[in-house]
Amino acid sequence: MAGLVQLPPTPHRHRRPNTSQPRHQPARTAHLGLTGAVPAALSGLVDWAELRREQQRVGLVHAWANTAAVGLYGASLVMRLSGKGAKGRALGYLGLTAVGAGGLLGGHLAYRQAAGVNHAEEVPHVVSDGWHRVGGVDEFPAGEAVRCVVDDVPVLVVRETGGEVHALAERCSHLAGPLSEGTVADGCVRCPWHGSVFRLSDGWNVAGPATAPQPAFDTRVVDGHVEVRLPMETVPETPYAGDAFAATSADGHRPGR
Repeated sequence: MAGLVQLPPTPHRHRRPNTSQPRHQPARTAHLGLTGAVPAALSGLVDWAELRREQQRVGLVHAWANTAAVGLYGASLVMRLSGKGAKGRALGYLGLTAVGAGGLLGGHLAYRQAAGVNHAEEVPHVVSDGWHRVGGVDEFPAGEAVRCVVDDVPVLVVRETGGEVHALAERCSHLAGPLSEGTVADGCVRCPWHGSVFRLSDGWNVAGPATAPQPAFDTRVVDGHVEVRLPMETVPETPYAGDAFAATSADGHRPGR
């Protein structure tokens, strides 16, 4: 009987993992980003046209940085699709650098130069609670915009022909234009700088370029004098960062007023 011959074990052949999907994932991401760049650039151009000259200079360099980033990412996409992954990655890193520079300038525009921000947002945080007397009724001719000041905040007051009184924050939420120098018509006021229209009854932005409404005040007439106050729902409960600052004094006013 023939002896059994022990054969050496057959080495296992491991299948190479399919890396095609991860390899193409950066290309898909770059393609998606490039697709969204066009509408983002168009909206940025609209905003840029309304900026001040100093802001426009920074905005122009910001646009150049983003344009360079788009070009670099586009070249990276071409390299990746043609199989030149190393060059594609290098161009992608250069595009990331350009995006970072553009983002830094964009942050400078928004946080240092206040481009595109709501210039009336702070009004509910700086005007103290309660009613504030702003003048006699005869100081507000019917249909005319009159500028008053409450807690160092400019306030627009308009008395209608029927006697109803409206009050809004006087600085336009778009670029802080003086609404008291604007046109009052059809229950609205138009900013003299860029034409934003706000409804006098509630401050709603009827027409742009402003995208935020104006803070509106409650009004009343007491003993022949006009008084205004912020609506209770707009008064912030904690106007400062720490809970300790939210304490109120004995007369019901917030500290620091």
